[in-house]
Amino acid sequence: MAEQAAIGQDVIDLADALGLSRFAVAGYDWGGRAAGIAAALHPERVRAAVLIGGYTIQDTLAPPQPAAPQRERALWYQWYFNTERGRAGLERNRRGICRLLWETWSPTWHFTDATFERTAASFENPDFVDVVIHSYRHRNGNAPGEPRFTEVERQLAQRPKIEVPSIVLYGADDGLGGPPADTPAERASFAALVARQVVAGAGHFLPREKPGVVSSAMLELLDATR
Repeated sequence: MAEQAAIGQDVIDLADALGLSRFAVAGYDWGGRAAGIAAALHPERVRAAVLIGGYTIQDTLAPPQPAAPQRERALWYQWYFNTERGRAGLERNRRGICRLLWETWSPTWHFTDATFERTAASFENPDFVDVVIHSYRHRNGNAPGEPRFTEVERQLAQRPKIEVPSIVLYGADDGLGGPPADTPAERASFAALVARQVVAGAGHFLPREKPGVVSSAMLELLDATR
C-alpha cells in the first residue's frame, strides 16, 4: 500500500511513536505529499512545513485528466508502472530505471556512483516493487485503496488548504516539468505562506542537491513559530 492517505498517516504515526506532540515537516516528492497531508489534516500537530514542489495533494476520486504533452512525456514511468510489463520491468531493472529517473529529474546534478549506490540498496527491499506500483496505480484509479482511508481520501479530494506557516521551494531545473507560474491561484493553497523560492541550479532532489537551502528554510520557520 502506498496511497497518499497512508503515507500521510505514516507521518503522524511516526510522531506518535517518537512521543512528539508538535513538530515541523519537510519533504519532496512522496515525502512532500506526506508532509503536506499531515500539515493540512493535522494543523494541531504540525507547526510548520517546508514543501518542495508546492501543493502536491491529489484528488484520487475524480477521473485523471491528461496534461500537456511535454508533461505527459516526463511522466512516462508512471504510465509504464500502470501496466504488467512495467511491474515486470521495475522488478528486473530496479537500479537501471531509478538511475535513469534520477538523471532526468535532476539534469544538472552530477552525482557519483557511490551516492547512487547508498540509496540503491533500498531498492532491494522485498516490498519495494509492490509499494511503487500501488502508488502509481492507485492515484490513476487502477488499484484499490485501503477501506480505512476512504474518508481521508474524500477530504483530500477537496484540496484542503495548508494553514500552518509554510515555505515552498522549487528546483529551477526540475525535469518533471519545472516550477509553475507564480500566480494567486498557485499560492491559494497556502493560508500562511511565508516564502516561495525557485532555486537556481537545482532539479528535483533539492534536499540532496541544495541541502543548505532546505535547512535554512526550516530554521527560518522554526524561528518564526517558536
